[in-house]
Amino acid sequence: MSREHPVHEVGEAIADLLAHPDALPSRLTSRPWWRQSLAHGAPGIALLHIERAASGLGPWQRAHDWLAYAARGPLTTGFDSHLFYGAPAVAHALACAADRLPGAYAGALDHLDQVIAKDARLRVDTALAWLDAGHLPSLAEFDLIRGLTGLGSYLLRRAPDSKTTRAVLEYLVRLTEPVKDGEETLPGWWTISSPDGHENSRFQGGHANYGVAHGIGGPLALLALAAQRRVTVDGHFEAIDRICAWLDRWRTDTPSGPIWPYWINRPQLRAGRRSVSGSQRSGWCYGTAGLARAQQLAAIATGDTDRRTMAERAVVLSLTDPAQRSATADPSLCHGFAGLAHIAARAATDSTPDIAERLHALIPGLLDAVHLYLADPQRATAAVVGEAGCGPAFLEGAAGVALATLAPTETGLPRSGWDSCLLVA
Repeated sequence: MSREHPVHEVGEAIADLLAHPDALPSRLTSRPWWRQSLAHGAPGIALLHIERAASGLGPWQRAHDWLAYAARGPLTTGFDSHLFYGAPAVAHALACAADRLPGAYAGALDHLDQVIAKDARLRVDTALAWLDAGHLPSLAEFDLIRGLTGLGSYLLRRAPDSKTTRAVLEYLVRLTEPVKDGEETLPGWWTISSPDGHENSRFQGGHANYGVAHGIGGPLALLALAAQRRVTVDGHFEAIDRICAWLDRWRTDTPSGPIWPYWINRPQLRAGRRSVSGSQRSGWCYGTAGLARAQQLAAIATGDTDRRTMAERAVVLSLTDPAQRSATADPSLCHGFAGLAHIAARAATDSTPDIAERLHALIPGLLDAVHLYLADPQRATAAVVGEAGCGPAFLEGAAGVALATLAPTETGLPRSGWDSCLLVA
């Protein structure tokens, strides 16, 4: 994919509109959480400027300005912090810059690494004690966005051989062990709440979540990536196998390829099946593309050629299936066309040559869909400042769109490792 794709101009425009924190309206930046939110605030915008500077497309000063803004006050730590908020969120952005600027931000990162490791250790101990007491976990204990999987992704990058990193992986291995609930056997990651973390009559008895962002897809990806880096713990590969066996059990093979549910509740578990609509949206957070990429990573880690073939085929088919494509309704990184383009680019790097060729051929069409949403300058401006249902955010807004379209159009793959927080690589 060449630089000539018109989406490049959209990325340039977004970067210019987000050149400095002072350029955004105070109704956005005055929110108490905004400075520390990777998903919705300053650290995510910093990632855009870090990647652009690392790729030679923009000045480092913009990245410095955003990082200084994000770190200028106290950062949330402890149980209220996670990869996408507080100290770990700011640390992720700083680490992306430091990887391209050796020695930069060393003091701040050393301090944050110690804080994050201490918090992660405490969270592991608390989560294990909860399981030992016979309780089911909450999504926020283990998921990528709020839980130990997210902290584990940061630790794997910054301290892969540390005891704390191993402790997180050991917890995830424990999480995959089946548990008895009365007469029923549940997967260890069965959670008592609904997918949004609250009580819901549809989810009496809890549910098992499949998403990369909030469900077992995230732990699978982290365990796989750790294994690829030869960072493993006792039971590591057995845990990967248990997750994959669960995914196989609940896979629906359709004429348009494999599809997995977003989640299953207790009645569906008892029935032993759930029909999944072919019109289900494919995305990074939930859906076939993200979960298939996690399985591709797992297959590489375990040498499972059959699963690797299935997963690569599933990514391609999810991107070509008209029903799944029509269910995608926005350009975002999280669950829109930009995220699909990025998954296609990442999956292609690890695919067989014929699949890689097919994935690369699909990327321009996905970028066309992104461009369709934001091509008009006025619409792009309105989106960036939050007047057109988009906003400047990383996960669901303009910064993430600009980031995700950089790799396919400019550098082949990210140079700053910004997407390690998504566990796609």
